[in-house]
Formats: sequence, structure tokens, C-alpha cells
Amino acid sequence: MLRTGIDLGGSKIEIIALGDEGEELLRERVATPQGDYMATLKAVADLVVAAESRVGAGGAVASVGVGIPGAESRVSGLIKNANSTCLIGRPLRQDLQQLLAREVRIANDANCFALSEAVDGAGIGARVVFGVILGTGVGGGIVIDGKLLTGANAIAGEWGHNRLTADCEDHPPGPLPAEGGDSGSPLRGSNCVAPPVCYCGRRGCIELYLSGPGLARDHRRSTGAIAGDDISPQAIVRRAAAGDAQCEATLQRYEARLAKALATVINILDPDVIVLGGGLSNIDRLYSNVPRLWGRHVFSDQVATRLLKHRHGDSSGVRGAAWLWP
Repeated sequence: MLRTGIDLGGSKIEIIALGDEGEELLRERVATPQGDYMATLKAVADLVVAAESRVGAGGAVASVGVGIPGAESRVSGLIKNANSTCLIGRPLRQDLQQLLAREVRIANDANCFALSEAVDGAGIGARVVFGVILGTGVGGGIVIDGKLLTGANAIAGEWGHNRLTADCEDHPPGPLPAEGGDSGSPLRGSNCVAPPVCYCGRRGCIELYLSGPGLARDHRRSTGAIAGDDISPQAIVRRAAAGDAQCEATLQRYEARLAKALATVINILDPDVIVLGGGLSNIDRLYSNVPRLWGRHVFSDQVATRLLKHRHGDSSGVRGAAWLWP
């Protein structure tokens, strides 16, 4: 069976073709037509047809899976919560099926990452895998017995918009930059400040602290730097390794928050493996430091869950889209 996977992103559309054993047969990418829904549909369809022509055996019709930075509504079948705004409110799956004359499967890109790492990546052989994206945003996906769990509301694994437990460790004194609103007034009876407001309208979302921008913002707040003096997460890691005490403190706060947030996932899902992806997953110290910290928050006398780095890296999303077809 020829499987094709599409990673439909805001700036590029990538296709991969996989053979029966998961071997990569083809990979191509084109620029995403900006703000043009019909042109985006055509670009996806053209990539699939070209892939079939180049690697299809005996004229076999390829399966098509599509990963998107959003979700398909279970109620309407329309796309929601997509950062490629031209997709929002559109019947993407239905339109692609009509163009390609076959069934098309669609999933959130974080779900595709989790599926890829569970099928033949870092989580291979594990019964329950929680895949985590730590990048510009924070996402997640759940795979059980090799099958993606989407949930009744198509939001399974969306841990990034749960609230990180509010206490002085997470919200120390001092101003916190607003995200779509003011930073809040001091909490009653405490010298902590209220957590910042997320773009989703809630306060204190995990994404605000564990995303790349969140890490940089926390460092700026803790050091008193102004917005124009931001340093990247990669620079924070390098400086911490070179002995910079402020950068080291920032990373220790990040690790403590990541441990607390993942402990909540462990308490609810109890996964065998948690696989990290996204840019911040390349911070090697996370894999030793975070498991040492999460035990204090997990409701168990021991934690057997393993924290692992991705195997397929940036390829996991597009590979997972192909694996939407077993």
C-alpha cells in the first residue's frame, strides 16, 4: 500500500510517500498559497497526483492523510482553530475528497507527531504514548495501542491550554507581559501577580510558560530586560552551559514547570512514554532533569513513565499524516 502524508502548514505544504515498511519513497514541498483556499486545495491535490505518478506501483491509488495546525469540528465538519486562517470554516476534508476522488483523513499536526513517534519512532512498542510539541506553541497527542485518540470533542491531548497551577513559584513577584489583555493585579493575600492572559482568553495557560516565546518572556521578566533585549531560547541554553547564572535560573524554572505540567498528564493518562518534539525538545538536559522533578507531583510511589526525544524530528508530522492509514 502506498501511503502519502501531507503537512499543510502556514508557509509550506510537504508531502511524503511511505512504503509498506515505513520506508521513505518520496518527499517534496511547495510554498503554501497565502490566504487562497482554492489554490491550497489544488496544491495538495497536485502533490498527491504527482507522487502517485512517480512512485505508484501498477497505477495503485495512494491513501491520503493530512496534518493541519487546527482541527476538524465533529459537529460541522469545518476546520477550526487553524493558524492558516483561510482554512477556518472550510470543509477541507470534503473538498479534498471531491478533488482526489477518494477518502481523505485529517488530523491535528500534534496528533500526527504523536502517531509517527508511536508507530516507528521513539515510542515504538509502547502501549500508551503522549506526544508533546514544545515550539512556538504547545500541543500534544495521544496514541493507544498504535491508534490515535481524538476524543469526543476532537481535542484529546490539548494540554497546552490547561492552566499551570498558580503559586509563587510559577508566578513570582514582578510584572508579567500581557497576552491579549492586561497582566493582572496582585493576587489577594499574596505578593504574587496574576498569571498572564493567553490568546485563547484564559489566564495562565501552560503554553504561556512552556513555549519558546514563553521561555524567552520569562527570562526577560526575571532579568528586568526590555522587550528589545530578548534572547532566544537557544541562546539561553548556550549561556547557561557557559555558566551564566541568570540563564541557568531561567532553565531551572522552565524544567520545574514542565515537570509539573507533565505530572498532571501522568496522573490522568499514565502513559508508558512521553516523547518531546518541537524546537525546545532539543534541550538535552530536559531528559535527565525533568524526570527527577516530576515525582513530587505524581500520585505514585514511583514513576515508570519514560521521557524521550523524538526520533523523526521535523519529519514526524508529515510521517504521522501518512500513518493515519494503518
